Amino acid sequence: MLRADIERSDRSADDLQIEGMMWIPGRTFRMGSDRHYPEEAPSHCVTVDGFWIDKTPVTNRQFKQFMKATGHVTFAEVPPDPKDYPGALPHMLYAGSLVFTPPCQRVDLRNWAEWWSFMKGADWRHPYGPKTNINVHDNHPVVHVSYSDALAYVKWAGKELPTEAEWEFAARGGLDGAEFAWGDEFTPGGVHMANTWQGEFPRQNLGQDGFERTSPVMAFPPNGYGIHDMIGNVWEWTSDWYSPKHEADAPKACCIPENPRGGREDQSYDACQANIRIPRKVLKGGSHLCAPNYCRRYRPAARHAEPVDTSTSHVGFRCVVRGRPGP
Repeated sequence: MLRADIERSDRSADDLQIEGMMWIPGRTFRMGSDRHYPEEAPSHCVTVDGFWIDKTPVTNRQFKQFMKATGHVTFAEVPPDPKDYPGALPHMLYAGSLVFTPPCQRVDLRNWAEWWSFMKGADWRHPYGPKTNINVHDNHPVVHVSYSDALAYVKWAGKELPTEAEWEFAARGGLDGAEFAWGDEFTPGGVHMANTWQGEFPRQNLGQDGFERTSPVMAFPPNGYGIHDMIGNVWEWTSDWYSPKHEADAPKACCIPENPRGGREDQSYDACQANIRIPRKVLKGGSHLCAPNYCRRYRPAARHAEPVDTSTSHVGFRCVVRGRPGP
């Protein structure tokens, strides 16, 4: 049953469908970047049609409504199937999720296992382990949601996940070519515009932006389209399969891709995990763990590959609605 059917009021289902969303007029823009990480290149032109997008990431409050209405069980709450992880020790196959755990000393930044722990009992209700809760965090983005959890939510809500192109276009806020969603300066006038990491990642978090973990979804200013948290706070799922680079510009302007759906499932596997063969989707936006000395992906062009069987304490999502004209 769709959320619009559950929360019936004097308004139509269509009105409910765009509540809390912003209309993004479609056009051609330059996607990607040639100045940063190799997977962001090449910069290229694409065209997107107009669409509605959530003003904020899906919050704990919204996800609670979905869970109450559907009884959905999230990926992190189900013990892994041994058939999906050949060679794994049986005592390690328990329900849980990845939680950021800062080390006490400097570590090798090439080894993410130094600061991520697969924690038993961690899930969307218990974001930092079984003894934690979200009681006072209704307006924070929901985390510990896998790709399948995000899909279940958008289906219930009568919406969809954005493509990478839609997401990046919306994140740019009308500032094509700008480094960040708000312009070319990271902290204009010394003001923090997003929830990111200050200090030496992963051991030193200065919290100069006011937050050490996730933040309420409207804690920072919106971009030019009136959308919050497109940068920082939590990474966000898109519907696109990951590919290691973008396609180059088409040779003729008339061949600019329209509404591209990037990547293929068979391109998305991590070669280092070929024996397991877990496909990956594109994440966008960076998170509160992105720092100047590590993962400078707090930019619209930045992207990251995430296995679909993974949930963590810094990944969430937002929804889009296509096919309806804007105001």
